[in-house]
Amino acid sequence: MQSVEAIHAAVEEAVAVLETKKPADWTPRAVLVLGSGLSHIASAMQNSVTVPYSDIPNFIRANVEGHEGNLHMGWLGGAQVACLQGRQHLYEGPAESMEALSITIRALQKLGADILFLTAAAGSLNRSMTPGSLMMVADHINLMGTNPLLGPNDDRVGPRFPNMHNAYDMDLRSWLIDIALGDNIFLHEGIYAGVLGPNFETPAEIRMMQTIGADAVGMSVVPECLIARHCDMRVAACAAITNFAEGVGPGSPTHEETLATADICSESLTRLLFGFFETLA
Repeated sequence: MQSVEAIHAAVEEAVAVLETKKPADWTPRAVLVLGSGLSHIASAMQNSVTVPYSDIPNFIRANVEGHEGNLHMGWLGGAQVACLQGRQHLYEGPAESMEALSITIRALQKLGADILFLTAAAGSLNRSMTPGSLMMVADHINLMGTNPLLGPNDDRVGPRFPNMHNAYDMDLRSWLIDIALGDNIFLHEGIYAGVLGPNFETPAEIRMMQTIGADAVGMSVVPECLIARHCDMRVAACAAITNFAEGVGPGSPTHEETLATADICSESLTRLLFGFFETLA
């Protein structure tokens, strides 16, 4: 684990590089993270500058199929947006992944973003929420066994004990509900259980998650939300339901199914995102 000062310096280094690469007269209002199988939504960006993660010091790396690994800086729905086309998961190495996530989100916040919109693929724990549908995240349950806020706190960034009462911003959720109703997008709302992975869950684990009130399960979202709330960013999240979790429906989940079904979700998710960022603009 790097020291507080080392991470602070890494953020500043990333910001300095981003300042030289961003479009003129562009300051991000929001950061959009595209999850598994959703990378092609970045094609809806307008007048964007694309920078590979590998060209930005200390940034996340995207090593999983379905995650392209590019930062797009441009406009979506008229709003100035930094779009992360792919994410780094904690199962790729918890310590280094948490630091990279922290540096990436904090660097984009320092550029001006105050909203983080997370998308992700997720498995349904509810038979009525079928693959191909969308679920707005109302709250989460952290079952990852770790937390990106572990270690010494940087008081310049946020408090030692951040409050998670409004983790997924109620006003932003109201926007999404109104947009979905106005555009005939069927949008579920539920609780997201975050697990470390990389294995899919056992039937017993799924039954436990159902018992404690989870509606969907995935291997992301939670760390980014915690980092963003720590530095006082507002968070919204929407999960593309790509499969039934083990024991909920027929068959067993696979990564190939995740990618294929995410593609089915992408049309309605793109419309939802476009409406959201039009409202933000």
